[in-house]
Amino acid sequence: MTRTTATALASTLFLFLGSCASQKTLKQYQDEVRVLREERTQLKKENRDLRSQNEQYEVSLANAGAPRSAPVSIADNPELDALGVDYGTDAYGNYVISIPAEITFPSGKAELTKKGKQALETVARVLLEQHKGRNYWIEGHTDSDPITKSKWESNRDLSVERAMAVLHFLVEDCNVPDDKCVVAGHGQYRPVTPNDDGAAKSRNRRVEIVVHKG
Repeated sequence: MTRTTATALASTLFLFLGSCASQKTLKQYQDEVRVLREERTQLKKENRDLRSQNEQYEVSLANAGAPRSAPVSIADNPELDALGVDYGTDAYGNYVISIPAEITFPSGKAELTKKGKQALETVARVLLEQHKGRNYWIEGHTDSDPITKSKWESNRDLSVERAMAVLHFLVEDCNVPDDKCVVAGHGQYRPVTPNDDGAAKSRNRRVEIVVHKG
């Protein structure tokens, strides 16, 4: 065998082995992608199941007559009165500030309006001056009309995003302590009044800030 022939055979063998290695690597990659896709599909299913269970739980609470978060009137607060918001205490004695969505957000959106930001600046001042050191639960609520034209998949998604928008503004612009805040979105499942007409639905579209005593 000549040196030229040996070199050619060695080159051919090298290319063959390299091709096998590449094919093996490609197959491994394809297998990993397939596994990841299966895991993603399973996680999506579990997420849907959990969301469905949570919504059923919310409905059960409502049907069982669980306390609604509509505030009970207490002593006047001129600063909050000027905003046109409701405030008072809930069934557990927690202080509640209920801000109508018409003040804070455009219809079907989760971006704060200029008027909403001004209102939240006053709310933040009340929290920091009169309820300093407490835990603040920021809870979004909607009416029962289904989502049809906006990007949100459900009323719960919209209520969560609105609560998050309020949280970010209070923390980033008003110096409310982030570690004292909790965010929740209840969608249509915690109405303060039955969604029988436009006025009732307007009352149910709100963001509440619940100041917990403990």
